[in-house]
Amino acid sequence: MKTTSARIDGLGTTIFAEMSALALRTGSINLGQGFPDTDGPTSIIDAAADAMRSGRNQYAPGIGVPELRQAIASHQQRFYGLTVDPDTEVAVTTGATEAIASAILGLVDPGDEVIVLEPYYDSYVAVIQMAGGVRKPVTLRAPDFRLPIDELRAAVSQRTTAILLNTPHNPTGTVLTRDELEAVAAVAQEHDLVVISDEVYEHLTFGVPHIPIATLPGMHERTLTISSGGKSFSLTGWKIGWATGPAALVSAMIGVKQFLTYTSGSPLQPAIAEALGFEDEYFSAFVAQMQTQRDLLCSGLADLGFDVFVPEGTYFATTDIRPLGFTDGMEFCRALPEVAGVVAIPHQVFYDDVEAGAPLVRWAFCKKPEVIAEALDRLTKLKR
Repeated sequence: MKTTSARIDGLGTTIFAEMSALALRTGSINLGQGFPDTDGPTSIIDAAADAMRSGRNQYAPGIGVPELRQAIASHQQRFYGLTVDPDTEVAVTTGATEAIASAILGLVDPGDEVIVLEPYYDSYVAVIQMAGGVRKPVTLRAPDFRLPIDELRAAVSQRTTAILLNTPHNPTGTVLTRDELEAVAAVAQEHDLVVISDEVYEHLTFGVPHIPIATLPGMHERTLTISSGGKSFSLTGWKIGWATGPAALVSAMIGVKQFLTYTSGSPLQPAIAEALGFEDEYFSAFVAQMQTQRDLLCSGLADLGFDVFVPEGTYFATTDIRPLGFTDGMEFCRALPEVAGVVAIPHQVFYDDVEAGAPLVRWAFCKKPEVIAEALDRLTKLKR
């Protein structure tokens, strides 16, 4: 396995740290960072407590405890018909963020190009740079944020080695269709590319299906699929993630992961294993609650005059701020806590094409309805 000494110049502080600190300093409602304000099911928390009391507090195996790896494999079979070997084709990570970082560092050599869907989660930029890779953005543009297939094909060069996919997509809320995924698959197979697929919002789609690209013909053997328990079970602080895929890709990821955390969350892993076995009713009720909160936020923002792009998935909604007389999302978001006591996230930090993201702002609706209502009430100050 290669190592890298790539420098990471100019990354600065993540926008989430900046805006969350601003929320604390100003006492603002934080609709910026994507964490729920209620904990996940008590049965999962009780299972973790039981694991702690029963002595499961030392290092777990580097690839994860056996029952969680088996639960992940069973989950992939149950929901998607994917068969993976829990011993060689599943690995547990410290959140999906570590899985993505380990995959990029393990599979991308200096000078390799990685295609990413823009806007992109900010850690993608950091880890590609750490690996010495070159990101090649393909932009999802407002108002529909669909995948531009011709631009995807044009982004491939002789130096392209991987596509870093994200669906359901953060921050736009787009869920890629089967036709769009088939286009990605065709490009990957034609050019012999690896696909690293970030699917952490797999259980948060509204009226449209989530289709893992690994389920498409010819894609299982070239796709590393990444997810986590944080989003599906409202336990983001536990940082229990995983990757599934062919043994060679999982092994390349583990080769790096072993020198990052090696392992973490020992008593939390069996609890997430239990959660993955929840009945379908849990997942449907979870989606229904999030959809109610989505609709509350989106309708409220529309009433305030924003152009609202209602998401198909995730727990983020995007707005265009220009109807309210603003043009720069960064300036808007930095001023918003003082003006209205609310925090949001500017899209432009997720773009190479800053102009495309400049008027767009992301809001999180993974908050209690009363908190969303209070935030909307505070935002009426923008109209005074």
